[in-house]
Amino acid sequence: MHLVPMERVAAEEVITWRYPPPYDFYNLSEDATFLITIFTNPIYGYFELREEVALVGFCCFGTESQIQGGDYTAPALDVGIAIHPDRVGQGRGRDYMRAILDFGRQKFEPPAFRLTVATFNLRARRLYIALGFRTIQRFTSPISGQEYVVMLGPVTPSP
Repeated sequence: MHLVPMERVAAEEVITWRYPPPYDFYNLSEDATFLITIFTNPIYGYFELREEVALVGFCCFGTESQIQGGDYTAPALDVGIAIHPDRVGQGRGRDYMRAILDFGRQKFEPPAFRLTVATFNLRARRLYIALGFRTIQRFTSPISGQEYVVMLGPVTPSP
């Protein structure tokens, strides 16, 4: 697996991804032109996650990964992740996360990693805990009303 800066073709694909309930919360509904502009501008830190040539997911690093209402004062690199809907639930999450965190570690040399995840997403939270992340905060977004947890993780992953 490898990560590369997001290009327009990948951005056009990811905005069409549709997840089943309750994960439909993650479906992108904003203006397509706006999203493509954000996803492909290097300043926002979006990367394609590819397995050989297949686009299996994408991620972002930095403030784009933060949700309004969270406390992000602890020194850490924020990471946001999205996996292709057809690949979710197939037992590959650990591989995908390791590739993303390895890339983040090499590119940014962070003191720690931080994830913000919707509380209902137990599947993702279990994965993050298995990788050494721990919950440090719980909050409700003033924008969406969704409850989230902020998780802090080590730079060196758990086995």
